[in-house]
Amino acid sequence: MAAATTLKKVLLLCVLLITCLFVPSLSLPTPSCADFVFPTDGKVFTSCADLPALNSFLHWTHNPSSGSLHVAFRHAQVTPSTWVAWGINPTSAAMVGTQAIIAYQKPDGTMAVFTSPVNSYRTLLQNGSLSFPVSDLSATFANDEIVLYATMNLSLNNGSLVNHVWQDGPVSGDTLRVHDLSGLHLQSIGTLNLSSGQVMASHGHGGDFKIKLKAIHGALNTVSWGVMMPLGFMAARYLKAVGPTADPLWFYVHISLQLPGFVIGMVGGATGLLLGSKSSGIHHPCHMGIGITMFCLGLFQISAMILRPAKDRKLRYVWNWFHHIIGYTVILLGFANIWLGFNILKPAKEWVIAYGVIFGVLIFVTLLLEVWKKLTRDRKKIDGVDSSAVWNDILKVGSAQAQLQKATHAIPAKRGPSSGPISGGDASLPLKSSVLDVPASLGIRAVSANAVPAKSREA
Repeated sequence: MAAATTLKKVLLLCVLLITCLFVPSLSLPTPSCADFVFPTDGKVFTSCADLPALNSFLHWTHNPSSGSLHVAFRHAQVTPSTWVAWGINPTSAAMVGTQAIIAYQKPDGTMAVFTSPVNSYRTLLQNGSLSFPVSDLSATFANDEIVLYATMNLSLNNGSLVNHVWQDGPVSGDTLRVHDLSGLHLQSIGTLNLSSGQVMASHGHGGDFKIKLKAIHGALNTVSWGVMMPLGFMAARYLKAVGPTADPLWFYVHISLQLPGFVIGMVGGATGLLLGSKSSGIHHPCHMGIGITMFCLGLFQISAMILRPAKDRKLRYVWNWFHHIIGYTVILLGFANIWLGFNILKPAKEWVIAYGVIFGVLIFVTLLLEVWKKLTRDRKKIDGVDSSAVWNDILKVGSAQAQLQKATHAIPAKRGPSSGPISGGDASLPLKSSVLDVPASLGIRAVSANAVPAKSREA
């Protein structure tokens, strides 16, 4: 009854854990630009697009004959201490060269809107003239959304295609701080077809390679540290609890998961270092520090296998203690670094949900196996005997008896005055029925017949 109650509590805990993990992911659908209605100020636009990053939307009306472009850039889910920017790059799909329009809310509540050409990666976004005429600048802030309006005259050499960039960052008073250098902030660039309304994502020179490298880095480390390592831990902890029948199977399963997992994780770490070397100015010291720590601990675990003491050595207990502590630490750090990596890379929601399901299943199965292991251990305590240990002793005693019988046959037997003992020379070998006596020199303890479980005696 107590076991059933404990199992119900564990199941309830797992349900609550999985709910906490996945309910935030099941949020309401992202609003579309087509659903937005501008305030009653006479602004109407013929086209709009949902931009692929940073909760942003673009509305525009383009007149190809005159070259005029009326735009409204919307950035939702921002705070009053945020600046937003949108601009066109006439030369390439990159940040440098962008002719930007910036808007933010001043400390007095009014909106500041100005233009700024981005001539380097260290730009301070200072007020300056653009390479094409811009007029009708204005901006509003309401309902955690900044909307900036502008009219510009463009001379397009490639039809209706324009390279555009959008961004946001923190504001301190009237000082615009640098924007974040990771995740979606590196994906807020693309090509816009003003006629069809098609938005094509772009990531600048070498961007495709970086995206593939990010995907490889995330996939390898998630599989190694987030799946194979936990499965190897579970194999060692719970297969061993089955008993002698699972020995040495648990060890081989454990090694076959841990060693390839470490190699895959090492390759994943190398891709991360390569990605960092190709991302100038982008640093994630916490993520990198955890990764290096995991690599060092994993290498220490593998090296310690060479120095593992024999089972009968006293140092084996100390070795096991360190091996377990380091293993638990690596698994916890691996889980933490994977979720931190998701926050940095910002992969598609489907991938995050997929690993979230795997993570939840691992936690759920681990809790169930922990309950099973505890119940099995408690049942053995109630029975008062470890049957596997008894049978191991019986097998050892049987082997010892065979050796004794060979030794007895090798000695000429002499009948004494009584029929009980068998004497050979000066040695006496008394035989007892209730206890199997084994010489201490063989290193085997005596096992009483009463120690054998009742079911085994009946059999």
